[in-house]
Amino acid sequence: MIKPSLLTLVSGGSYAQREVAIATSLLHYPADQTIAVVLEGLPDGANSLSDIASIQLHRIAPGCMCCIGNLAMRVTLNRILRHPPIRLFLGVSSTDHLEKIIQFLQQDAYKALLLLEQDIKI
Repeated sequence: MIKPSLLTLVSGGSYAQREVAIATSLLHYPADQTIAVVLEGLPDGANSLSDIASIQLHRIAPGCMCCIGNLAMRVTLNRILRHPPIRLFLGVSSTDHLEKIIQFLQQDAYKALLLLEQDIKI
């Protein structure tokens, strides 16, 4: 049986704030863990995560992840989960539809593959 990836949702704030929150969280985990990061939006300056070689960094164009960004999120998650990381961070810009995103992540297709561990709101 595949062990589910531990999922942390990071929402709100600016792109840079979400990226810094994720980079700060990474300090608490061993460097040998496989970690994937999915960020909604495009970098707007310094990239806190681009220098960390041990993570798989994926960027998704800006747009509501549960509405217009649903297909992009689904494709990205499916690619990542072919070789599941121990931890997965999902950075979304808006908290407006956070419950819908959580419902999406708890669908049968992802229920056994993802375990929502925590939620960081900025």
